[in-house]
Amino acid sequence: MVVVLNGVLADECPTTVRGLLAAHPGYRDAAAQLLAAAPRAVPPPGLLYVLQRELAAVVPHDKNVTIIGSDDATSCIIVVVKHSGSGAVALAHLDGSGTADAAAAMVARVQQLAAGYPEGRLELQLVGGFTDPHRYSDELFANIMLSFHRLPEEIDLTLACCCELNTALGGGSPAPLVTGLGVDIRSGEVFPANFPDKGPELPLRYARTITGGPHSSQVLDTYDNGVGMLRIGPFNYDPLRGVDLWLEQSDEFILQHLSTTPAVEPPHFVHNVSNMLCF
Repeated sequence: MVVVLNGVLADECPTTVRGLLAAHPGYRDAAAQLLAAAPRAVPPPGLLYVLQRELAAVVPHDKNVTIIGSDDATSCIIVVVKHSGSGAVALAHLDGSGTADAAAAMVARVQQLAAGYPEGRLELQLVGGFTDPHRYSDELFANIMLSFHRLPEEIDLTLACCCELNTALGGGSPAPLVTGLGVDIRSGEVFPANFPDKGPELPLRYARTITGGPHSSQVLDTYDNGVGMLRIGPFNYDPLRGVDLWLEQSDEFILQHLSTTPAVEPPHFVHNVSNMLCF
C-alpha cells in the first residue's frame, strides 16, 4: 500500500497526477527541485544502464557500479524503488507492459538486497512521461500507482515528476521536460541525466521489445549482483516480417510508424531502430 505523505497510508490510491496534487500539493515542490537541476551526461565507467522494459537492482557497496540510470523516456516512466536503511535501489524503465510484475519484482529485489538492515523504509520515485496527445503516460502512471498500491508492503511515494508536472508547453506542442534519470547509489541522489553510451548488445535488447515473442512483454531483470555482471536473457523473439521493406523506408516513415510519440523522440531514435532491424 502506497504511503503518500507523512507516513499516512492512502485508503484510495490516486491514479492521476492532478488527483495526487489536489490531496498532497507538496509533490509539486519535489518535482520542481528535480526539474531545476541541469541534466548530467554520464560516462560509461561505473554506469549500469537500464533499457526500456528492463529493471536492475544494486547496493551501495557494489564495486562495479556507481550510477544506475535510464533515458529516452518520452511517454514511458522511470521507476525507482529504494530502501532507506541499506541504500539498496532498483530502477526500471516501464512502457505499460509487465507493470504489475515489475513492481512486485522491484520490491522483492530491494528487500532481498536489504536483508540484515532492520531499519529503513521502502521509497518510490516516479520520473518521466508527459501530457502526450494520446494520454499514454497518464494511463501508465495510473497502472504503476495501482500496481504498487496492491502490494502488501508499505512504500512511501517521495517523488512523482510525471505527466503534467513533466510537460513543457512552449512551442505549441507538449514535450517532456525530463527524459532521463540517474541515481548515485552511494548517496542516493537522483538527477536528470543522459547516457551517450547505453551498454552492450543494444540491437538485441531492442529486438525483444519491438518484434514480439513469448518474452517481449516481460520486464527483464538484467543485473546479477552475485557476480557483478549484466545478464541479457535468455529470451526468444520472433522474426519481424517484411524487415527488408522497413529498411527501405525513410527516417520519417520509421519515426512516424514505430514511435508512440514521434514529435518528441531523441535524434538517435531512428538510428537505434534501424540497427535493430538490421540485426
